[in-house]
Amino acid sequence: MRETIRTTCPYCGVGCGVSVEDPGGAARVSGDANHPANFGRLCVKGAALAQVLTHEERLLHPQVDGARAGWDEALDRVAENFRKTIVDHGPGSVALYVSGQLLTEDYYVANKLMKGFVGSANIDTNSRLCMSSSVAGHKRAFGADTVPGVYEDLEEAQLVVLVGSNLAWCHPILYQRLVAAREKRGGWPRIVNIDPRRTATSEIADLQLSLAPGSDVALFNGLLRELQKAGKRDKKFVAAHTQGATEALGVARKWTPEKVAAQTGLPLAELHQFYDLFIQYDKTVTVYSQGVNQSSAGTDKVNAIVNCHLLTARIGKPGCGPFSVTGQNNAMGGREVGGLANMLAAHLELGNPAHRALVRKFWNAPHMAEKPGFKAVELFQAIDDGRVKAVWIVATNPVDSMPDADFVRGALKKCPFVVVSDVAAHSDTGALAQVLLPAQAWGEKDGTVTNSERRISRQRGFRESPGEARADWRAICDVAKRLGFSEGFAFDGPAAIFREHAALSGLENYGARDFDISAFAKISDAEYLALASFQWPCPAGVAIDEKPKRFFADGKFFTDSGRGQFVATDFRGTAGRTDAQNPFLLNTGRVRDQWRTTMGAGGAQNLSQHIAEPYAELNPLDAARLGIEPAGLARVWNERGAVILRAQITERQRRGGVFAPIHWSEQFASKARVGALIAPHVDPVSGQPESKATPVCVEAVHPAFYAFVLARKKPENLDCDYWALARIEGGWRIDLAGLKALPDADVFARKIFGLDAAPECDLVAMRDDKAGTFRCVVTRKDEMLGAIFIAPGPVDAARAWLCEQFARSEADPKALLAGRPPLATRDPGRKICVCLNVGAYTILDAIALKKLTSVDSVGAATGAGTGCGSCKPEIESLLKNPAPVSNQC
Repeated sequence: MRETIRTTCPYCGVGCGVSVEDPGGAARVSGDANHPANFGRLCVKGAALAQVLTHEERLLHPQVDGARAGWDEALDRVAENFRKTIVDHGPGSVALYVSGQLLTEDYYVANKLMKGFVGSANIDTNSRLCMSSSVAGHKRAFGADTVPGVYEDLEEAQLVVLVGSNLAWCHPILYQRLVAAREKRGGWPRIVNIDPRRTATSEIADLQLSLAPGSDVALFNGLLRELQKAGKRDKKFVAAHTQGATEALGVARKWTPEKVAAQTGLPLAELHQFYDLFIQYDKTVTVYSQGVNQSSAGTDKVNAIVNCHLLTARIGKPGCGPFSVTGQNNAMGGREVGGLANMLAAHLELGNPAHRALVRKFWNAPHMAEKPGFKAVELFQAIDDGRVKAVWIVATNPVDSMPDADFVRGALKKCPFVVVSDVAAHSDTGALAQVLLPAQAWGEKDGTVTNSERRISRQRGFRESPGEARADWRAICDVAKRLGFSEGFAFDGPAAIFREHAALSGLENYGARDFDISAFAKISDAEYLALASFQWPCPAGVAIDEKPKRFFADGKFFTDSGRGQFVATDFRGTAGRTDAQNPFLLNTGRVRDQWRTTMGAGGAQNLSQHIAEPYAELNPLDAARLGIEPAGLARVWNERGAVILRAQITERQRRGGVFAPIHWSEQFASKARVGALIAPHVDPVSGQPESKATPVCVEAVHPAFYAFVLARKKPENLDCDYWALARIEGGWRIDLAGLKALPDADVFARKIFGLDAAPECDLVAMRDDKAGTFRCVVTRKDEMLGAIFIAPGPVDAARAWLCEQFARSEADPKALLAGRPPLATRDPGRKICVCLNVGAYTILDAIALKKLTSVDSVGAATGAGTGCGSCKPEIESLLKNPAPVSNQC
């Protein structure tokens, strides 16, 4: 019988359970049918997890100054530099920058080291970039960072309002649960999607509100006014359990529907339709994500939403409540242990002297931090100006993911001492480190994570770590011991850390704090090994089935007054303003099959089939005015930086806006680090940067040539003005472009494939000087090594078909030269369903020939959508608009 390990997906905040069969061999990954987050479902990223179980391009050994070193030498160097820096410049001169990809146990010891033993709160996390405005909004309204509801609320609601959340692509399993609930309940809940651009999530919406970027506060202030006007105020709840309603309504009163329409750009009819739905249905859940949080007014946006739920008492009850869905798999766990620079562990307050004293005593901490440290943007500014002289970056890639990313790169170049812990041998951040520490990856590390509904699950290691890779908690503890703090960090494994974490959560709590998992303060190693997922709170002495699932239905909050707090949120708009120099607003986000900066999911061949290139979405009218053709190249730039992206021309995008995904690093594309363009404007309360509304200029790029390349090996020399590569089965696909004409296409091809050093290879070429095209296939004996297609415009080739042919060892080289299948064979088109390998043209043909009208009928005819189901929104879109789909990206 094959062994099965139950673990948790490492990607988004849904926190899906994963079953891994034959973990030590050719692992088979599937959804855990017993896990309450996903009940066996996995999205396309989760379904491809077996493909990331590779040692290729892994950092396998510590490095010091670019040379391989032993762990003792590397850790001695880290401790020595941190110690000397602290002695010479004080504890505030060192910092940690960590990640929502850490396990809770890693996070806990990192926070403990900095705040309790180094004596500085200079530890912040990339979670600052995705959900710190939710934390701040929760604390202002509830007195604590409490997510009130649970996933079932989305399924039990009458109305679900999605705000700034492309749930279909960024949290696919929650989206699928919502779809399944609608099918089961005959079209309920009704769904409103609020987003400046139409997304895959729009396909399920009963109402799409494509509001102006940054105008959410105006929209929800108007809603608060209309709820009061319609008599939906729950007078008893508001009077007995809240405060501040008068002030909040005073601000909202001026936001008439006409004024809201003018600010948001929404038609009055759509606005009234939304307000009427919210007024009509008492069981309402408002789900929000990065479109709300990633704003210079993000905290106000959160509180404007929460105000509407407090006024109507739609909180803490089944099918009700504001619901923040987090971006990373353990962003919530980081919040629990105080991973942010302004927090303490166990949801204790760094600014509260009594809380500091409690933690100091519990930790027996010698140097307790007494004030907040640098938040993410501030941290890299402090590194740049020399206030921070030593930084340890763990499980994140800020040179790509931070706003003003070129400034961040420059700051790290100036920093006297940089340590990076990572799984990747090559990253844009790791290139700047004096010390590189090899970390464990998913499948190797062991601990816990917390999802968006407060559910703690085990992430279990099931494979030996390659090379000398180690757990992050262990590396941190080893440095702590070298700094003289052995007693506080004498953990023998993650179970011991979890016990301490649980014990602290219950210390002098007595129900006064929301986070309490003290029921597990004495968990044994064996019990930890077998720990099933659970939702907090789990205080000691309370049976699991007796604890409440939701918070605040009883009207008890964690504010000083014990009342929920309305927050008056006047409209401020975006920090950046368009002008003649920068007339467009850049919106950034994720795509369906990628994750963060391609350092994880970028290694999975399946996940490059859907979208393989960085791109910019433009409205057709804007593109026409700028002279940008479909599949051409666009330069997006401002005073901070510039990127060159493949143009996608689509009605989904509002005029005056441009959307670009965040994923591509310099490891996968030449000029696609969109973080370089983002201004470091932050929310004044949360410190979260504004990543959804950056003023930019857009212009057409006119290459002298374009090229598409297939290669068995990753090319070492891509000396072009534009390139983007992606892993495919059997090798790599690369798109190229150059601003100068090629003097000799044959020489260029030989250079790409390194043929000068491989005289045994044969090159079969086809040239059309009149058309300006060149094609060739490179072989060695019977093995196909590569193919290249060069043209003066975007290469007109059946990319998906070519990739499939290239993966076959018996493929005919001459057949590839045509660039598309023979007449008897249909080009499948760009992959829509990665699981079942179904392209857009295959789906469109089936729709037309068989007169298909539903996603299920498409699945029955083609198989598309019958795997993980992540592609169903796009199938729905093809059914509604059966137009040709670009083969380019």
